[in-house]
Amino acid sequence: MAQDPDHVPELPELLAGTDFFRDASTPALTALATVGRKYELVRNDTLFGEGDPPDCLYLVAQGRLAIAIANPIDRRESVVALMEPGDLFGELAMLDDGPRSAMARALEPTIVYSVPYRPVLDLLESEPRLLWNVTRLLAQRLRAMDEALADSVFLDVPGRTAKRLLELAGHNNEFVLPITQEELAGMVGASRERVNKALASFVRLGWLDQQDRRYVIVERDRLELRAR
Repeated sequence: MAQDPDHVPELPELLAGTDFFRDASTPALTALATVGRKYELVRNDTLFGEGDPPDCLYLVAQGRLAIAIANPIDRRESVVALMEPGDLFGELAMLDDGPRSAMARALEPTIVYSVPYRPVLDLLESEPRLLWNVTRLLAQRLRAMDEALADSVFLDVPGRTAKRLLELAGHNNEFVLPITQEELAGMVGASRERVNKALASFVRLGWLDQQDRRYVIVERDRLELRAR
């Protein structure tokens, strides 16, 4: 994992594009950028581990990271979130001084910027209106957790698989799966075998075409119905 603390000219603009910092003044964002760091990661580089002491926020500029929790027995991962370009993460520990609640691992070549907590806290104290942005971000996190809990209760494995595929595809009907099937299983919260069985059933039904990691959604409405 390479660090480049001296090359952050784009950081103020990237910070301004997040909900967290969108109302901050330009001088304030420029000041934060002076203490920022740039990290260049390759696939499977770990940015931080579960239980690590925290000291900064992170912002994804390029690539994807998995936020995951490992099973202490067999070390299988449960992927609780994907961080993509424009996503800010790592704020929870800034608010409660607790250790990292999950690990962050690169899924592909990724560029991430970090900003230390202390200057961010100083900014929040000097511009308290920004705390509403923090509140909105936490509300978004809570909604995502509620949705994930509801999925685990009300959707079976094929339903959760269909939902994650649609999320990864976005508006595209043809896409390359950006994660391995093991990682997809971690997102679904099931074994790889059960997720593969669900994928095979979608192919057999004619809803999906699959060639290795390239997928074509043939019947999006069917997958959307299955994901409800």
